[in-house]
Amino acid sequence: MNGDEQLLRGRVYGHDHDDPDPGPLPHQTYAALTGGPLDGLLLDITGWRPEEVDDGAALPTELGQFPGGRSLYDPRPGEPRRPGPGVSCRFYHSGDTP
Repeated sequence: MNGDEQLLRGRVYGHDHDDPDPGPLPHQTYAALTGGPLDGLLLDITGWRPEEVDDGAALPTELGQFPGGRSLYDPRPGEPRRPGPGVSCRFYHSGDTP
């Protein structure tokens, strides 16, 4: 794991590594991002409806195949989700788009 990857681990997507608290909050719900340029980050899905979670996310990033584009992350059908706060599911990298 290189230095950039270490900065991402356990951090919430959208927070900078130098934010006062870039980590998860105990009352929020997260999807763990797996694979791709945002591997190891947590995505805050607090308040998302189940169908929104099913749709996954297209996340703006400078780290993907297309700098300034989006990395696509989706849940796997049938993979269990844990209700309540904390990490409730995983989103897997499915590609990048400009």
